[in-house]
Amino acid sequence: MKMFSRAFSQLDSRKWFDRMHPQTLAIGTWLLYFDGVFALLQFFGKTNEFGFLRVIGPTTGIIALLSCISFFGGGFLMANGKLLGWYLSIAASFTPLLARFIISAHQQKYGFSISLIDRITGGDLISFMFEAALVVLLLHPMSRSYARTWLR
Repeated sequence: MKMFSRAFSQLDSRKWFDRMHPQTLAIGTWLLYFDGVFALLQFFGKTNEFGFLRVIGPTTGIIALLSCISFFGGGFLMANGKLLGWYLSIAASFTPLLARFIISAHQQKYGFSISLIDRITGGDLISFMFEAALVVLLLHPMSRSYARTWLR
């Protein structure tokens, strides 16, 4: 609970990147911002996972929008030295996979079938490689050690 009470104090609105992060967190921060941009484009263009969640219904649309925003929020909070940002970034990195499993739960309603491989990869190997890279970078031992020591 202590983490939430000070998560939003002393934020610098101009600080979107921390040069002192280890390389795993630095690259992870950039990937969070890039993935956030592409997730928002998918959401508004009604393509891929987040756009299809918007099509399914208003509840899943809100979940998709919050998922898209969590990429930016996690990166911003992490750049400002907040441990909550690291946790939010980890949660955001798993949202495309979660979105695909939510979509597969609605496959009967829309009359299509999704294989297990497509549920995991989304049918696009390049995008999946970036999703997996983000997860690996955020959960790397160097990132975990830095988060445990320096993020508050």
